[in-house]
Amino acid sequence: MDVNNVNLEVVSGMASQFPTTGLVEVAFAGKSNVGKSSLLNTMVNRKALARTSSQPGKTQTINFYNVEDKLYLVDLPGYGYAKVSMEERKRWGEFIETYLHERIQLKLIVLLIDIRHSPGELDQMMYKWMKHHGFPMIVVATKMDKLKRSQVGKHIAMVRKGLGMNAEDICIPFSSITKQGRDEIWEILDQTLSL
Repeated sequence: MDVNNVNLEVVSGMASQFPTTGLVEVAFAGKSNVGKSSLLNTMVNRKALARTSSQPGKTQTINFYNVEDKLYLVDLPGYGYAKVSMEERKRWGEFIETYLHERIQLKLIVLLIDIRHSPGELDQMMYKWMKHHGFPMIVVATKMDKLKRSQVGKHIAMVRKGLGMNAEDICIPFSSITKQGRDEIWEILDQTLSL
């Protein structure tokens, strides 16, 4: 898809604020600081549409980015940020769960995993939970540029094994620096739009 028009249309702290346009939604989930904002910026060729931060837990709302009036890229709050109270984490969890279960417009979930590390317990829980509920999903292994090219295959295998992915499950290595993986992700998003 050629992306010329994109804007942050809705910042939602509660379900009543979700958009009502009926556009297809693709949600991006992952641990705090996994590179969701950088990935979203790369996907739409913008430097600072989604605010990036070295401080984890910055996104505390569900943010809907309207792309060409054709779909929303939906930035979910990062999970696993230790400095947030248990009560706050529970609230975020329930809010995200409400979104995932209630949005009939949601056609795909993109789960982001840091390619440098084996998926943690929360990553595994999130993956299994989404598989259990039958959500269409792909995994994107971020921060590929932090590895030597010769290490990428081994680390993708580690991510796949750590999540218990099947052979047919999609896992795309991605770098917001080199933009590798961007076209492959857009190809899947375009297929999702045409369903």
